[in-house]
Amino acid sequence: MSRKIIVGAAQLGPIAREETRRSVVARLVELMREAKTRGCHFIVYPELALTTFFPRWYFPTPAEVDFWFEREMPGPETQALFDEAKRLEMGFYLGYAEIAEESDGTHHYNTAIMVSAKGDIVGKYRKVHLPGHREYEPWRAFQHLEKRYFECGNLGFPAYRAQVGGHNGIFGMALCNDRRWPETHRVLGLQGVEMSFIGYNTPIHYPQVPEHDHLQAFHNLLPMQAGAYQNGMWIVGVAKAGKEENCDLLGQSCIIAPTGEVVAMCSTIGDELATASCDLDRCKEIKDNVFNFALHREPQYYRLIAETKGAVVPR
Repeated sequence: MSRKIIVGAAQLGPIAREETRRSVVARLVELMREAKTRGCHFIVYPELALTTFFPRWYFPTPAEVDFWFEREMPGPETQALFDEAKRLEMGFYLGYAEIAEESDGTHHYNTAIMVSAKGDIVGKYRKVHLPGHREYEPWRAFQHLEKRYFECGNLGFPAYRAQVGGHNGIFGMALCNDRRWPETHRVLGLQGVEMSFIGYNTPIHYPQVPEHDHLQAFHNLLPMQAGAYQNGMWIVGVAKAGKEENCDLLGQSCIIAPTGEVVAMCSTIGDELATASCDLDRCKEIKDNVFNFALHREPQYYRLIAETKGAVVPR
């Protein structure tokens, strides 16, 4: 027996600042239709997939910031994507900026959702590892104000049981910078996750350490391949790519097997679909053997990971 599902990594090319959500949704729908022709059961879109990557600019007023956020999902401009998913019987992962009205007030999150083939939201994740800075820094070629515009996610790293392609599986989500942190993958792995979806927007230029610019592609794959292997899960990483508002974004959207092998990758920096047939049962090759957590983990020696934020150096 096997649990094979066909997954599409739906990379997006640049989204211009003036491009409407309706226009972007039409691009998402087109990729979904292409995925259907390839037999896909599920499609994965990037982080902040509905707009340009707005944290690269400083906006002085709340109204200017809130323009980029969604107050409801689906909303009037995104309903068409949910309708098409239901018509095509295809689930999807979508990243977007969320305004949430909660019991203690209004909050802003960098969010991703998992949607079933029936068009129902079955899981939500809010980005935990926010990169960048809070205040305007004029020395930068572009800003990275995620810490200013978003709050740290308050949902942790939840895992969800869901049915994809007629098979039950355990799924998780993350966003962009989360993929660089081993804790992200391990917390999902400790919940038995078999496939993780990760959308990202990654500038090729790193202002603080520009000598690492040539390593961006390497640093993109390194933690995702390690996370897949060390936790016995499939990982689908999907980029917003290309020259967006004069900022070069990394492509390299890919699907990674539980062995850490890249089994599919986009070859352009535009709208492109990479697909792979993913057998969720292959996770057992890792989970039952070299990374059998119940047999080999020694958590009593890992407390420093959860109890300490910064490094504790020896005296």
